[in-house]
Amino acid sequence: MQGREYISKHWSLWLLGSLFTLFIILSSLWLSLMLWVQQPLGKIGSLILIGVWLTFSLLVLGIYFTRHLISRKADSILYLLVFLFCLLGYFSLQARQDREWNPEVAQLLHYEQQGNQVTLHNIRNFDWQADGRYIERWESRSFDLNQISGVNIITSYWMGPKIAHTLVSFDFANQKPLTFSIEIRKEKHEEFSAIGGFFRKYELSLVASDEKDIVYTRSNIRGEQVYFFPVNMPQAQAKALFKEYLAQADELAREPKWYNTLTSNCTTLVFDMVQAVSQQQLPSDYRLLASGYLPNYLYDLKVLDQSWDMHTWYQRAHVNPRVKQSADLSSQEYSQRLRQGLPAPQTH
Repeated sequence: MQGREYISKHWSLWLLGSLFTLFIILSSLWLSLMLWVQQPLGKIGSLILIGVWLTFSLLVLGIYFTRHLISRKADSILYLLVFLFCLLGYFSLQARQDREWNPEVAQLLHYEQQGNQVTLHNIRNFDWQADGRYIERWESRSFDLNQISGVNIITSYWMGPKIAHTLVSFDFANQKPLTFSIEIRKEKHEEFSAIGGFFRKYELSLVASDEKDIVYTRSNIRGEQVYFFPVNMPQAQAKALFKEYLAQADELAREPKWYNTLTSNCTTLVFDMVQAVSQQQLPSDYRLLASGYLPNYLYDLKVLDQSWDMHTWYQRAHVNPRVKQSADLSSQEYSQRLRQGLPAPQTH
């Protein structure tokens, strides 16, 4: 009996020790990455702080160091207190509207609405040059939501086949399409980092844009591989989805939010909006995170035309070959070229 009690106690202590060790490893890694992304003391100062923190973490674990700073128990308590302090500081970071923004996301989308008549302000319609420079142009356009004639999902691949940026474009019977894109709101001279997106590095931005701007810059300027998928969606649902984007614009204008690489990104937020207007529960799926496979998910939901298999879809939906020479095309001609050879989206 005593032997079993001894084994049980020994096992419990070993398990607690292992869990504590795992916690120290994961928390020290998280805090080190957070400090590197946020750089509260500048680049050099933050590197020194990370080095001190990792050294202290190893000391608490007893790795490479046989002596403790105070005692093992006191060092462990000190570690927990410092980590908790940093955690509270991190979650107190507030998203802001008043930074020096990159011109591409400098303006906030806003609108006026009377029934189905909507006027959007700050629609981006930049004139892009081959070298990546652009002439800024922000416009106001009016839309009749009763004239929505289709919805299209656009995926732009910028880091291999597993990850893609997701855009949603609305067709109208009486005017040019309009594309919505959920993006990071970069500051001037700031670059995107997927790791930074986990640590409150970027605010969230909603861009409404002409296709000749926001799709063209990906297919023709940045060299991303862009695919265009007309989807089947009842018009009532398409109108509701458009209004969800308007609601998102309201929320961001009222209270800025953080972008998150995993939970609040260009695909998961679109999924949340589609789920809000859908008449049935949409299944959760790994392809919502591995967004490069989102078209396959849509195909399985039967919102893509089923007369083609996915291999054919990817061949036909790939827009880069047909828009390669499109610098001189008008906005309307470019949008027509995007849809060339594709079935029209169904709204019935």
